[in-house]
Amino acid sequence: MQITIVCVGKIKEKYLVQGIAEYAKRLGPFCRLETVSINEEKMPDNPSEATKNQVLTRETQRLLAVIPENSYVFVLDVIGKQISSPELAQKMSDLALEGKSKITFVIGGAFGFTDTLRKRADSTISFSKMTFTHQMIRMLLVEQIYRAFKINHGEKYHW
Repeated sequence: MQITIVCVGKIKEKYLVQGIAEYAKRLGPFCRLETVSINEEKMPDNPSEATKNQVLTRETQRLLAVIPENSYVFVLDVIGKQISSPELAQKMSDLALEGKSKITFVIGGAFGFTDTLRKRADSTISFSKMTFTHQMIRMLLVEQIYRAFKINHGEKYHW
């Protein structure tokens, strides 16, 4: 299975880079993991609504351009459906059984994205009602993908 994480910005925090690398390594036996990140658009301080929409539109268009073709797309969105780890595992298993070998997870930038990206999504999920940095969510996502594969292989996933 090919898993692609499409996201905005670079991760600078060493502890997050190390955490992501660890889970990416653990995922090796289960899938091919690729991360495609686009540069974050510059948002001025106190932007007008029009400026904010222009910036988000540009970022959204660039995100959409790098989503692999024929990929099932999960968009991570604060207003998405909250699902459990076993539910994510089941969905990924169902997709594999349906012959869908490409899954893409999309993480927007600090200011989110436009409805155009939500419309492209096959599924919109939320990790929590709480707010996390988009860099931190990247590590949490890789861990949850790993956990989903562990669940689907009947291995212990919760200590």
